[in-house]
Amino acid sequence: MKLKRILVILNIVFLLIFLFGMTALAAGSGDVAGAVESTWNDASSQIKTVVNKVVFPAIDLILAVFFFAKLGTTYFDYRKHGQFEWASPAILFSCLVFTLTCPLYIWTILGM
Repeated sequence: MKLKRILVILNIVFLLIFLFGMTALAAGSGDVAGAVESTWNDASSQIKTVVNKVVFPAIDLILAVFFFAKLGTTYFDYRKHGQFEWASPAILFSCLVFTLTCPLYIWTILGM
C-alpha cells in the first residue's frame, strides 16, 4: 500500500514536470551565450530599478530599526553597569551608512 502511494505521487510529479517544463533553445544559430547575454541586457535595467527601489530601502529600514534598538539597549546597559559599549551600535551605523550610499556607486562597480 505504501509503495503504491509513493509510485502514484512520483508519477504525478513526473507528469507535472513533463507538462510544465519547457526547453530553452537558443535562437536559430545555437548561440547559448548570446541568448543569455541578450536576456541579461533586457532584464538588467529592471533588476537595477527593483534593487534601488525595493531591496535597498528594505535593508535600510531593517538596519535602522536594529540600530536604534541596539542603541537603546546599550544605553540601558550603560545605566545598569556604567560602561557604554560602542562596538555594536558603531557596526550597525556603518552598515546603515554603507547601504544608504550603496546605490550611488554599486552599479558602476558591477559595470551596469
